[in-house]
Amino acid sequence: MNTKIINVAIVGITGYGGLELLRLLYNHPAVHVVSIHNTSSSAEDISISYPHLKSMYKITPTPFDPVHIMQSADLVFFATSSGVSKDLAQPFIESNFPVIDLSGDFRLNATDYKTWYKKAPATQALLDQANYSLADFYQNDRHYIANPGCYATATLLALAPLAQQQLLDQENIIIDAKSGLSGAGKSLNLSSHFVNVNENFSMYKPNQHQHIPEITQQLKQWQPDINHIQFTTSLLPINRGIFVSAYVKLNKQVSADTLQDIFETTYQDKPFIRIMPKDHLPNIKQVVGTNFADIGLTYNPDTKYLTTVSVIDNMIKGAAGQAIQNMNHLFNLDETTGLQLIAQYA
Repeated sequence: MNTKIINVAIVGITGYGGLELLRLLYNHPAVHVVSIHNTSSSAEDISISYPHLKSMYKITPTPFDPVHIMQSADLVFFATSSGVSKDLAQPFIESNFPVIDLSGDFRLNATDYKTWYKKAPATQALLDQANYSLADFYQNDRHYIANPGCYATATLLALAPLAQQQLLDQENIIIDAKSGLSGAGKSLNLSSHFVNVNENFSMYKPNQHQHIPEITQQLKQWQPDINHIQFTTSLLPINRGIFVSAYVKLNKQVSADTLQDIFETTYQDKPFIRIMPKDHLPNIKQVVGTNFADIGLTYNPDTKYLTTVSVIDNMIKGAAGQAIQNMNHLFNLDETTGLQLIAQYA
């Protein structure tokens, strides 16, 4: 393994993604966090605002300065809200400086971004320099990595073995996705108030979630005839975790045993993907606090529907953990470095 210490900076430190990066990187043997940045100034040590970091980090957020970051760091993570990094990324892209972006700003083409995010996109010249990277299928020839979204990660991992084998019936891909409240970020709205979330269950953004085109574009790369999916999202009264139920029909007759074998073969060398035994489905608790995605499948011979369930921790596998996994790839480290975590089961 390459033992060189990687100096990293984090932009957007006060969001859930930035704080999770800071937590996970503390125990990464090849990383040193040299600076943390807000888009607004702050003169307080990070442990003042976040006491859980006291005695772990002694570091103060500083204003964003791309020149300073590139002089002191080897890589920068953007853990900013969507609409921010597209306006900050140009100096890094022009300097071919390594960036891993946890926001949605560089995941889509300009037209889709404007349609789904309702914001002005980055320029095409900048978009052309970014690479969307699902870490478990890492293929990258760019220094700017667009880290996948949480729903997209769980959904794509649930469908990848089928799409890669050209098995999906393009008219019958139904995704029912559910997330804990941390997936909504820290900004409050009526639907995220405790009294509306606790002991409740609600659907949101039906047919409008910004991860829909992200999922579709990657499925299309694997199976070119896929143009759309039916995708809904719901809010669970839990802090973290994603539970994706994918109901799909196949375009040819395949036995349940063969389908199980396809999944096991696809993921046999993927250390963060765990396939459940046939007809056993995973639950969220077995992955919370880890970078694992656990997947199970069951086939109904009467309806011809295959049900695939994928569970992840949205803040780790769906954000900060996958970003670190992408970093490990980029710097030729073993992809599990710093991410060998056991679930917080109780």
